[in-house]
Amino acid sequence: MDVVILAAGEGTRLRPLTSTKPKPMLPVAGKPILQWDLEAIAWNFKRAIIVVGYKRDRIIEYFGDRFNGIELDYVIQKEQLGTGHAVSMVEDLVDDTFLVMNGDLIVSQDLISDLVKDSRNSDNNSGISIGLVKVKNPSEFGIVDVKGNQVVDIVEKPERSSGDLANSGVYIFNREIFKAIEKIERSKRMEYEITDAIKRIIPQGMVYGFRCSGQWIDIGRPWDLLDANEIILSSMDLKIDRKAEIERYAVIKNSVHIGKNSVIRSGSYIEGPCYIGENCTIGPNCYIRPYTSIGNNVHIGNAVEVKNSIIMSNTRIGHLSYVGDSIIGENCNFGAGTKVANLRVDNNDVRIEIKNKLLSSGRRKFGCLMGDNVKTGINVSIMPGRAIYPDAYVEAGSVVRNTIYSE
Repeated sequence: MDVVILAAGEGTRLRPLTSTKPKPMLPVAGKPILQWDLEAIAWNFKRAIIVVGYKRDRIIEYFGDRFNGIELDYVIQKEQLGTGHAVSMVEDLVDDTFLVMNGDLIVSQDLISDLVKDSRNSDNNSGISIGLVKVKNPSEFGIVDVKGNQVVDIVEKPERSSGDLANSGVYIFNREIFKAIEKIERSKRMEYEITDAIKRIIPQGMVYGFRCSGQWIDIGRPWDLLDANEIILSSMDLKIDRKAEIERYAVIKNSVHIGKNSVIRSGSYIEGPCYIGENCTIGPNCYIRPYTSIGNNVHIGNAVEVKNSIIMSNTRIGHLSYVGDSIIGENCNFGAGTKVANLRVDNNDVRIEIKNKLLSSGRRKFGCLMGDNVKTGINVSIMPGRAIYPDAYVEAGSVVRNTIYSE
């Protein structure tokens, strides 16, 4: 059975992080989202077709033609016209039965194997299978109404729902899906939705839903990245590479990954779970708090504190700085004394600008979203929930109260 991964979209709700890279390449716990998915299917699949589009070179250059023993083929979706359109592009490339998954999910091997097993063991030999997961907030997902294992309806983001089983974005299709896609029209988002195609097949009694166990994380908004980072770090077997250097008087507490050729300087206190990549310099005298993920070639200077954040590769955080509950892009440079606030003085949830609207993150603590190649001068203060777009420069002594765009 082939696997098709839909990875063509930009992820506009994740700007400015996706201004320079596709959403599936955003890092979580030291790896791109798409890498976690490829590792989840490596147990039993030999070939994956990845539908790419936006910033596709980043994906193709990273993974190449083969990854973890999986042969990779790429299909280019030049216009991002929706998931239904993306699936239609593989019609001549897949077997009669094939697995499809969204490329902005992080799922475990257990979830995939559950769906495959249940589909094979059911009476659904000639139908379509949808992986179902239980969710706390049905209004944020496509909710699947089932009778037994047979799907009766799919309702996108219902205001009121008696069900809590969501469409996981992982499917097993047969060739009937292509006939259904040909008959659908564009949605309100002006896209061809795969769920609209599935709905055309439901009246035939040929669509089944199966509750899947295992890890399922949907990454649609910036704070989802921090949630995913925390969940995955908590479950990882984190180890210190034998080529890492830990200087005397540095403290490593709990489970921590430190990559090869990284140096932890004297006086640093690192409290896991956290991830530190290769060729990093940490310290001296800094504090890396739990659920922090640091990429490769990162420099964390003297007396810096980093809490519950994702710091991407090739970034430098100068001495006497603080970064809390933030996502910092690649090749950024923090001037000395840059502080990222992560808590409103009124203790209300932090609001974040998404598609020109301020939305509640549902989090009491959230710092900043910083795109690639941003530089701050000394003693910059960044207020909670602010975004800074790639290539911007923040003047020394500034207080960042609004979104900053590059010139």
